[in-house]
Amino acid sequence: MYDQPRANASATAMTFDRMLERVRYEGAYPTRERAAEAVHHVLAALGRQLTGDERVDLAQCLPVEAALTLTAQIPDTRHHTGWGFVKDLAARTGATPATARWDTGAVLATVARLAGPDLLARILRRLPDGYALLFGQAELRRPEPAAA
Repeated sequence: MYDQPRANASATAMTFDRMLERVRYEGAYPTRERAAEAVHHVLAALGRQLTGDERVDLAQCLPVEAALTLTAQIPDTRHHTGWGFVKDLAARTGATPATARWDTGAVLATVARLAGPDLLARILRRLPDGYALLFGQAELRRPEPAAA
């Protein structure tokens, strides 16, 4: 069972070191340590929001260290909008909302590349409004249900 190939494996596997370098570049962080801190904080916050198959499939696309951070979190019963996600991250880390938003964008842009477009679309359908922008995607309005 464990030796079967992963169905959602990213086209180019990325090590955790390469992921940190990518996040460091995206966020213009001065050190790898600062990039690692952002990765762990943002993935932990995402792990509290994401559930189901999308959570499992995303973990499979990430380097092991990043996947462990994501899956070590118990999903929260309160699902935040994108802005609520940023505010919660800021409160938990002691950062300003601007810094939390910056960190989120740097990390989730890299996560979006690793996930690929199909999985990212599934993740965005599972999460409340406001997350597409955090992943560096256009925020498309969901169709309003017809009034009865």
